Amino acid sequence: MTIGIMQPYIFPYIGYFQLINAVDKFIVYDDVAYINKGWINRNNILVAGKASLFTLPLVNASQNRLIRDIAVDNLPVWSKKFLRTIEQSYKKAPFYNETIAILAEVFQSEPANIAELCTKSLKTTSSYLGIKTEFVESSVVYNNQHLKAQDRILDICKQENASHYINPIGGMAIYDKQLFADNKILLNFIKAKPIQYNQFKNEFVPWLSMIDILMFCPADAIQQYLKEFELV
Repeated sequence: MTIGIMQPYIFPYIGYFQLINAVDKFIVYDDVAYINKGWINRNNILVAGKASLFTLPLVNASQNRLIRDIAVDNLPVWSKKFLRTIEQSYKKAPFYNETIAILAEVFQSEPANIAELCTKSLKTTSSYLGIKTEFVESSVVYNNQHLKAQDRILDICKQENASHYINPIGGMAIYDKQLFADNKILLNFIKAKPIQYNQFKNEFVPWLSMIDILMFCPADAIQQYLKEFELV
């Protein structure tokens, strides 16, 4: 079995979905500390031809609290404004109707916390794209919060009887391939290849939220983009 493990992000960039698509089981790492100014509750969309950051407001967000314990602040009001921005920016995009339906489903889901909302965005988008990967929340299964960093990841792999663990490329400095090999687990890092598609008539802006690709590309084209990576 091949698994991936990541903190939940809200409509992350396509590289995140490449990881989901590349594994048999994806563990949503929701019982670890929130990361200030990370990508859990924010990302970029295209506004007037440029990258524009959106940020979901949270209640008492802190790196001393777990992601699953942080609520979204007044989601109905924020999402109404955000969807208005989406309409203004993407109304003429070829797959606007399909994408706005995904956004509406996610933001109307009444999540208990930011982890649930992010996970909903991952699952809903994956379903639209035909991704069959199984999702599991770390908070409800593994009971290993006493472990830290690499040791905890390795323990999850063992509990899942995983033979292959794929981590985002940013983990190359902190994960030891030999340690995983000693435990009979192949460790690879996923590196997204450059992807380009038409964004109206603008100069292409890369690595935006998945929302952008959904707006401009049909599902079958995105399915091909999901394969545009290398394992190192």
